[in-house]
Amino acid sequence: MRILIADKLSQQGIELLRQEPSWQVDVKTDLTATQLVNEIQQYDGLLVRSNTQVTADVIKAGQNLKVIGRAGTGVDNIDLEAATTKGIVVMNTPGGNSISVTEHTIGLLLSLARYLPQASSSAKEGKWEKKQFTGFELKDKTVGVVGLGRVGIEVVKRAKAFQMHIVVHDPFVSERLAQDLNIRMVSLDQLFASADIITLHVPLVEATRNLINAQSISKMKNGVRIINTARGELINEQDLVAALDSGKVAAAALDVFSIEPPAPESPLLKHPHVIVTPHIAASTLEAQEVVGVEIAEQVRSFLKEGIIRNAVNFPSVSFEEYKKLGPFLRLGENLGSFISQMSEGRMNEIGIRYYGETMDINTNLVANSIIVGILKPILCEGVNIINARKILEERGILLIESRSNRVRSYSNLISVRLKTNLREEWIEGTILSRDNIRLVSVDGIDIEAPLYGTILFIRNSDTPGVIGQIGTLLGNHNINIANFALGRSEGDHHAVGVVNVDSEISEEVLRQIHACPSIQFARVVKL
Repeated sequence: MRILIADKLSQQGIELLRQEPSWQVDVKTDLTATQLVNEIQQYDGLLVRSNTQVTADVIKAGQNLKVIGRAGTGVDNIDLEAATTKGIVVMNTPGGNSISVTEHTIGLLLSLARYLPQASSSAKEGKWEKKQFTGFELKDKTVGVVGLGRVGIEVVKRAKAFQMHIVVHDPFVSERLAQDLNIRMVSLDQLFASADIITLHVPLVEATRNLINAQSISKMKNGVRIINTARGELINEQDLVAALDSGKVAAAALDVFSIEPPAPESPLLKHPHVIVTPHIAASTLEAQEVVGVEIAEQVRSFLKEGIIRNAVNFPSVSFEEYKKLGPFLRLGENLGSFISQMSEGRMNEIGIRYYGETMDINTNLVANSIIVGILKPILCEGVNIINARKILEERGILLIESRSNRVRSYSNLISVRLKTNLREEWIEGTILSRDNIRLVSVDGIDIEAPLYGTILFIRNSDTPGVIGQIGTLLGNHNINIANFALGRSEGDHHAVGVVNVDSEISEEVLRQIHACPSIQFARVVKL
């Protein structure tokens, strides 16, 4: 494995990766965009902070790239769509610097209330302007917290200590959490209308870009104060300057800007009612160490064991869950591959149903494994559990997932249907023990066979002698049979056979099998 660290990272995190004896870990910071495109071609993993821009060109050039680790929370410097399409996991460390950002936010809150930077600067210049810096108490003021993630929650806790009234807007937070924190959830317009101070703690997505603009500012109280320690692009900076000039916004405290560093002539840097810091909310010794070690551990776990934690483009999997899921992921991919190789025509729809114990696991990952199995035999481009659903969607293939509490013959069972423009295939599989995955039904016919290796699948008329004919034919070509399973339907004299063999079945042998009178369909499946 080769890993590139493109931004400054804690030495402990670097050494953690270098503990793997066969891994090469290179630290190359301050690379230009062109240099990064040229360098990334040989690496399996890339670790960055906020400085390095991981563009679509970088991702395209990363021929071996499997994971991108962001030491910190925001991932807007990484092209997530390009990474997902290529099947690259993007991880961040959302909790590592939350306390540091929270404390910086509270520092800015106090600075706005008591004019601390301005008063310090004035006093150092030899002035003693006590009346000019008359502040206000936080007690009984209303703070509006936009975004109730890790930082938002911590800000709420500290605002309570100041006996502030708290209103929160976050459409993705349950009422139960709001009740546990004893806070009032409101709409964004209600928050704008009621808050004396507004603090932003949301990620940068299209829905939050320019969240603070002329229109939203017009809904706020006269003399409102705004804090931003999240992302600069959340605020339309021209509209904020206009509101500061008019007095609609009394003051602002900004740690982040849409372009960093901002131009020296930026009106925000020169405005007397703006406090600025150079994107240092997360810059504490503790936070830098924590996020550096965390992202190194996450990347190592993924490259070494396949464990996904804190992925922003894929569900995370703990070590315990991964151990439980492993056999189901293998079962899912082999079921998908089997049904794909036995099907004919243009795919229209995939149906997956879960029974028994499979209802209690992360079926999202299992479904992705099934999709991988289905798509791999027919696609030349890479497909994996990261990009499987996206590729399926791009090709207009419908995915339908369901669960059933109907009692079946097995404690766990996965049913897969594949519809094409010609016909519908239907198979089912189960796990008998950790490494024993089995095919247990084809076309609704009970049949039990190992689901790995080279398999001859046949459909035949339910007439005597089929097993003998196939066995003799394979034996004549020195092909050893490891397992022969035959099942038949009740009423239509239709049967299916699954023959596990120890060696390859040539096209000539397959042609001879097709020539047998009872054989209606024959296909070699390789798992």
